[in-house]
Amino acid sequence: MATAFPPLKNDLLLRAARGEKTQRAPVWVMRQAGRYLPGIVNQIPHLASDSDAIYEEFRKVRESHEFFEVCRTPELAKLVTLQPIERYTGLLDASIIFSDILVVPQAMGMEVQMNPGPHFPEPLVTPEDVNKLSSVVDVNKELGYVFEAITLTRKELKGQVPLIGFCGAPWTLFAYMIEGGGSKGFQKAKTWLFKYPEESKALLLRIADVCVDFLVGQVKAGAQLLQVFDSWASELSPHDFKLFSFPTLQHIAQGVRSHLAAEKLSAVPMICFAKGANHSLGLLAEQGGYDVLGLDWCIEPAEARKVVGDKVALQGNMDPTVLYGGRDAIESAVKRMAGGFKSSGGGWIANLGHGITPGVEPEDLRWFLECVHKYSA
Repeated sequence: MATAFPPLKNDLLLRAARGEKTQRAPVWVMRQAGRYLPGIVNQIPHLASDSDAIYEEFRKVRESHEFFEVCRTPELAKLVTLQPIERYTGLLDASIIFSDILVVPQAMGMEVQMNPGPHFPEPLVTPEDVNKLSSVVDVNKELGYVFEAITLTRKELKGQVPLIGFCGAPWTLFAYMIEGGGSKGFQKAKTWLFKYPEESKALLLRIADVCVDFLVGQVKAGAQLLQVFDSWASELSPHDFKLFSFPTLQHIAQGVRSHLAAEKLSAVPMICFAKGANHSLGLLAEQGGYDVLGLDWCIEPAEARKVVGDKVALQGNMDPTVLYGGRDAIESAVKRMAGGFKSSGGGWIANLGHGITPGVEPEDLRWFLECVHKYSA
């Protein structure tokens, strides 16, 4: 039986994701629930079930809880997810569940540590190492904590804004699983692609199947929109992106939609953010199967719209580093961004061109959001 949730009061994001004209651009920020929020304590009677509840922002929570502990503890994940919604009341049009793309490799049987960046003590070295992965992944068992966090958060939001679920794209997860963490050149992961192309395709598809099940589970739990993050798409040439990454992105979109339809569940809008793959926007718009394509800051909105036509909505795309430049720089960038998207037409969701970084002053993010409200109308 489906969980009953409070009615949605702000559907700007969902309407824009479907390409509808909205009175202004809805806005949210990648990584908006995270490290830039300081360790302060607030009272939030209108969000907490207990009117005397103590509310801690992200850094305060992290003082006593390891990163993946927060991800795996639904009450903590809910708490962190709601923090920016409380701080920026009325300015954000979406909430994104606090989790991490690397919970998928964990569900597949790999150990992942965060110290402070991601580290795999035993990365995949040769194709034979794939045998160490779980042959069957039960997402309800391995990732049920994410589903529980989504349900709790959706209820606690009380319909203020939609809740976004997400996963990492197979190529990005594949790269982490083989490199053992972040990388500058991705030599190990790309060597696999070129030396073991068929084995690489098989592993990428295996990851994609887990992503499909994971995203479907998030929708069942209450997610109202989904985003797939291909953070390392920029590391692939247009040829290699089309050969290795694109088929799995397409597989995820098709798989999620077919699974939901088979279970007589309503489809939700889907966003694909393939950072640095602006060369393939046309391919993604034509054949990817997504409702929205995320843009980084290295392409002008008008140019992107010219490539994709009216087939998809667009999301983005201010350079996150502008948030360090002061209010004048932020306002100027938002005004220019809004002008570019508005003049080119089509659905637009305002966002940064990548995730917000830890050193940003929260009040500068507030100014960004206020500027979007002002200039996107």
